[in-house]
Amino acid sequence: MGSTYFYHLTESPLETTLPMLVGKARGAGWRVLVRGTDPALLKRLDDVLWQGPDDGFAPHGIAGGPHDADQPVLLGNVSADGFACVMSVGGADVLAHEVSAIERTCILFDGHDGAALQKARGQWKALTDAGCTAQYWAQEGGRWTKKAEK
Repeated sequence: MGSTYFYHLTESPLETTLPMLVGKARGAGWRVLVRGTDPALLKRLDDVLWQGPDDGFAPHGIAGGPHDADQPVLLGNVSADGFACVMSVGGADVLAHEVSAIERTCILFDGHDGAALQKARGQWKALTDAGCTAQYWAQEGGRWTKKAEK
């Protein structure tokens, strides 16, 4: 069974945190799904991933193209089948059976958005009640600190 990591974004925006996490996941050899339901958010993240850090970019695509199955990183609201890691953005749902079938699930949420906080709390409860392991990470002074584990 995979693990779910909740990332409470308070100091670094999604546009900074997501590329870092995608890089770590790709470094582990994982195929990554960035799951979101807002096309404008996915387009913004697409642009961010193309810019990448100075030493490169994250090869990726937006779901719906002819080469989706070949993309090492795919952005969209699609099935987790074939991915080792799912990163939920913008409150996109991840279900317990998906968590148990993949290596890692990351749920990134804006700590300054009350609705995003409530959604993440609901996801934590639903996933842990279903027996999924979960870790809660928060930013402190520019570093990520594990605050809870269940």
